[in-house]
Amino acid sequence: MVDKIKHNAPVLVIGLGRFGAATAGELDRLDREVLAIDTDANLVQKWADRVTHTVQADARGIETLRQIGAEDFSVAVVAVGSSIEASVLITANLVDLKLPQIWAKAISQSHGKILERIGANHVIYPEAEAGERVAHLVSGRMLDFIEFDDDFALVKMYPPKPIRGLKLGEAGVRSKYHVTIVGVKSPGKPFTYATADTTVSDHDLIIVSGASADIERFAAVDA
Repeated sequence: MVDKIKHNAPVLVIGLGRFGAATAGELDRLDREVLAIDTDANLVQKWADRVTHTVQADARGIETLRQIGAEDFSVAVVAVGSSIEASVLITANLVDLKLPQIWAKAISQSHGKILERIGANHVIYPEAEAGERVAHLVSGRMLDFIEFDDDFALVKMYPPKPIRGLKLGEAGVRSKYHVTIVGVKSPGKPFTYATADTTVSDHDLIIVSGASADIERFAAVDA
């Protein structure tokens, strides 16, 4: 059923703390219809003009969720993190209302396991994920780092010195470093797909894919 959800389906966001507000704001920027809920009247007022709809309500009550039309949504984000009890209650309510896709923020592994067991389709660990991402970026060469569940990563970075000025085929990036350069961006130009004949310079940025450990080693290479 999740596969049948429209890509532009309205989203119910519960909790307007930093994570929830950032999620709601970005969804609005992407032209998604959003109903944002929080118990804090000040937060609801603050976001009233920034997203499609805001409501001051306590989502811990299933009847409250029914009254605001939660059952009509295909996608919900439970962004409540300060109270594990509230997070679990709200998620359970959404499961009982049979929402097809529920994303829930967790503040710990044990919290996340509870959310998964009661029916959350996706559990998010924003603090942990942000910390892991920063750990990869502090070396200075990587500019952005996205790691997937199977230890596969996609990274935006500066090219290591040994491959600069060479065609990628000559540099032997795949055979030597076991990573793939997917794209290259030269100053003032858009990203282009990389080929064996692509040459990267000192001023270029590259997009690299591969196993996280291999990319780490590639980023650390210097002549």
